[in-house]
Amino acid sequence: MEPTAGLGHSGGVAVTPATEQAVAEAHRREWAFVLAATVRVTRDLDAAEDAVQDAYVSALTAWARDGVPERPGAWLTTAARRTALNALTRGRTLQTKLPLLLEPDAPAADEDGDVIPDDRLRLVFTCCHPALAREAQVALTLRLVCGVTTAEIAHAFLVSEPAMAARVTRAKKKIAAAGIPYVVPTDLAPRLDAVLAVVHLLATTGHTAPSGERLARADLAERALDLARMLQLLLPGEREVAGLLALLLLLRARAATRDDVLADQDRSLWDQALIAEADTLIVAALRAGPPGRFTLQAAIAGLHAAAPSYAETDWPQLLVLYDVLLGVWPSPVVALNRAVVLSEVRGAEAGLAAVEAIDGLDGYRYLWATKADLLRRLARHEEAGAAYREALCLTDNAAERAFLEARAHA
Repeated sequence: MEPTAGLGHSGGVAVTPATEQAVAEAHRREWAFVLAATVRVTRDLDAAEDAVQDAYVSALTAWARDGVPERPGAWLTTAARRTALNALTRGRTLQTKLPLLLEPDAPAADEDGDVIPDDRLRLVFTCCHPALAREAQVALTLRLVCGVTTAEIAHAFLVSEPAMAARVTRAKKKIAAAGIPYVVPTDLAPRLDAVLAVVHLLATTGHTAPSGERLARADLAERALDLARMLQLLLPGEREVAGLLALLLLLRARAATRDDVLADQDRSLWDQALIAEADTLIVAALRAGPPGRFTLQAAIAGLHAAAPSYAETDWPQLLVLYDVLLGVWPSPVVALNRAVVLSEVRGAEAGLAAVEAIDGLDGYRYLWATKADLLRRLARHEEAGAAYREALCLTDNAAERAFLEARAHA
């Protein structure tokens, strides 16, 4: 069952835009709370989803009639658990579904519908169990933790809805068949990186979506930021969680200019409050111990955000950070970004040599755009033009195409 949108009337009660907005906001903010509490009743992901969806549909009528409750999450949790308990009483759930294993002494939500914070964390760590493939982890996190519809997930990742539905179903079945427990593991390390990587992937998917699909994917970045904030509340001592939150705050702070190349971005449009919040997190994470990849990426983004202009960026300090990041996370994309910084510190020739030493990015448009720019700076115009045209063949972003076409023609 998927969320119902655009209902003007429900059960004879007129549903106002304000009520629809309140339900939509509760869906975005409270979904993980409500589903996690309901799973404790059903011990089954599909049955819990059905009960929670019913609760949101019921909220349209009840809130239009009685007003939006002071605690929407508690109201929805109570309604969903009541629906689930009724289904269990009729004996139609546990007999026909594969159970999701819970620890026997797991505490339930309290009587007025509050959910203990760890319920959400259990849901996140269940979705990101290492037994599941990364694409399944992403799909389950979107579906169960974020409440995104299967159709929306399919559209975001450019696959058919039936294919995405099958992927989600297989992942749920694997959770049940493998006996994956609905718990926060004692040792977070094997799963924490997967959790953070999934949240980061959600954010970058929304942030870098082609301009023609930006509206369809824009909510992914916001949902990822919500997840990162939730993880920071639940795991305040994990410095990489703070690093990821800082990185996503900086992405959000610069969202108004994300279609422009960094050198041309209007920095007056950047959200300084978010930048300051991110800076506090970065400083604390760096002081807590050796930084991981998310903290280092946040520190790099923070240096860019702190610079008054592109020309005044602290390039030598960025190069130091990239050298450390490349040691922690040896990725060809990191190597490409380091090459750009290297060109600012030691010149275009050094940057070009670093780019040409990178393997595995021949189909990556930013490699060709970077190479083209370095060749242009070295006055190797014919080669630069060819590289710009190669980048154009790989680019579907309108703003990037306009920039590359102008450079290619020049």
